[in-house]
Amino acid sequence: MRQIADGRSSSPLLDVKNSALAAPNLRSRAECAIHLTCLLIIFMLASCATRDTQHQVVISTREQKLAVLERGNLMAIYPVSTSKFGLGDWPGSYRTPLGELEIAQKIGEGALPGTVFKDRRRTGEIVAPDSPGRDPIVTRILWLRGRERQNANAFVRDIYIHGTPEERNIGLPVSYGCIRMRSNDIVNLYGIVGRGAQVTIVDAPLAAVIPGFSAGTQMAGGNSASMVIR
Repeated sequence: MRQIADGRSSSPLLDVKNSALAAPNLRSRAECAIHLTCLLIIFMLASCATRDTQHQVVISTREQKLAVLERGNLMAIYPVSTSKFGLGDWPGSYRTPLGELEIAQKIGEGALPGTVFKDRRRTGEIVAPDSPGRDPIVTRILWLRGRERQNANAFVRDIYIHGTPEERNIGLPVSYGCIRMRSNDIVNLYGIVGRGAQVTIVDAPLAAVIPGFSAGTQMAGGNSASMVIR
């Protein structure tokens, strides 16, 4: 037995016992850390696997049009409505951001056209197109996240592509920052694109940013999302 600084006695046998008790705790912590790391890797791989890398959405604020591409090939064009306050991304501006973004979340799967959303939750109400005095978010929501400094606030600003009952104003810049679509059109778009799909918003004609785009290409109707009408 040996004497330690504070007067207590210690023995080699006691030291071995304490070390033996501490060893399982150390192993347990190490195993826990490895387990958490494995879960994180699995989650990241799953997230990458579910990202939509086949589709791209291009929105022209100048023309108030939205184009859908699959592997670079034009699928459909829809009329939209962007902000009546112009372009930008600073908080409280009610402007539509420009640049490269992505679909962060999809909300409204299976909802009937005209279903009203408040804070991204269904209220239980259904509003018909062009109902007088009504301007809620309806039908579907594609929540956007910015990929660049110029649109870094898009997600926290709740910038969506969403349905609107004010279908009479589609084609005109009348929104409060979001990109509005007719209910049938947003249902079709929602069914095509997945989370992670690239969304490009430009202040230029579609022909300036889509290779091979023809100025004579007409916009798809409400039930023609899978094709381009020429």
